Amino acid sequence: MDESGDSGRPQPGAPGTGPGGAPGDGRPPRRPEPGGGLLMGRPFGVPVYVSPSWFLVAALITWVFGGQLDRVLPELGIARYLVSLFFAVAFYASVLVHELAHTVVALRFKLPVRRIQLQFFGGVSEIEKEAETPGREFMLAFVGPLLSLLLGGIFYLGMQAVEPGTVPGVLLAGLMISNMIVAAFNLLPGLPLDGGRMLRAVVWKITGKPMSGTIAAAWVGRALAVTVLIGLPMLTRTGALGNTPQNVGGMDTVMDALLAAILAAIIWTGAGNSLRVARLREHLPELRARTLTRRAVPVEAATPLSEALRRANEAGARALVVVDGHGAPIALVREAAIAGVPEHRRPWVAVSTLAQDLTDGMKVSAELVGEELLDMMRATPATEYLVVEDTGEIYGVLSAADVERAFVKAMARPRS
Repeated sequence: MDESGDSGRPQPGAPGTGPGGAPGDGRPPRRPEPGGGLLMGRPFGVPVYVSPSWFLVAALITWVFGGQLDRVLPELGIARYLVSLFFAVAFYASVLVHELAHTVVALRFKLPVRRIQLQFFGGVSEIEKEAETPGREFMLAFVGPLLSLLLGGIFYLGMQAVEPGTVPGVLLAGLMISNMIVAAFNLLPGLPLDGGRMLRAVVWKITGKPMSGTIAAAWVGRALAVTVLIGLPMLTRTGALGNTPQNVGGMDTVMDALLAAILAAIIWTGAGNSLRVARLREHLPELRARTLTRRAVPVEAATPLSEALRRANEAGARALVVVDGHGAPIALVREAAIAGVPEHRRPWVAVSTLAQDLTDGMKVSAELVGEELLDMMRATPATEYLVVEDTGEIYGVLSAADVERAFVKAMARPRS
């Protein structure tokens, strides 16, 4: 199964092994806090987290597989649950290998990977940038199912070396089947699955438009969600999944319907999120530091606020930059702080008391556009930034609120 997670950066859906999608809510994304569960390690420098939901699924797998072992190997007794727990851990180790395949290829293409997370229905590799070409997109998506197929083959070969009907034989058979299922499910051609990303790459290659590929793969993903919702319970009832129709009913029917509903909801949501994030990426070039920057006037630290505002009004400026005796910028007067000072007190309040000292991260180039602009804002969260020319000359002040408003406005405007 394949999931895309929100890396805090727009993306069409990062590869993973569980259905899902990358959030896109029509606002400039801000990087979420690091974490996402229990840190297990950092292979290739990428942190791997286990979500708390994994423990719920591990317990469910242990219980279900333990029941199956009781029928196949009744002599195990209560020890069957230890064997089942080992199977659950080994299965998610296979999922991790699937994710590491995505990660290694992403790093090979110089695409940063924020983290890998193992969670409820599999895992997700949070790749922070989009592949530059449809060929790379296809390879990045295909490598995960390919590794799952290879693992299935390795477990099949292992089965040939052990006695059937033994604990190793049953474990290897279970791992072989589960990896084949993961590979087959991920190859279904709809977002947010790996197969959906492969379809997106194909349509992108044919049309030359990444957005066209996303739209096609996302709608196929929604069709898959409906198919899962209706088809999975029907397959179970007809015995196509191994049960005879007369043995299907009661709680089994309820559980199958619930599982189908959960899978369908996750796939549908993931497909929709993929569309929203693709639309987000499409509008990123409209965010330009130069066009969003407010004109600013320089004032010295001891200047009364009323006088500073008078100078700004005369100059048609909307921001104040505090400078030292040599004219070098040292702080920005915060808009929210100005609004909090009553008008009758403004002649007695120095601008320095309302200013935030400038850090290196708060000085940005007027040439920043789109994703680079958002990256800068994520790296140094602030309400205002000093925008400078390449020569170091003050260009103005960029407000984070202005960036957000411009982004929401662009998202609301249909593309031609």
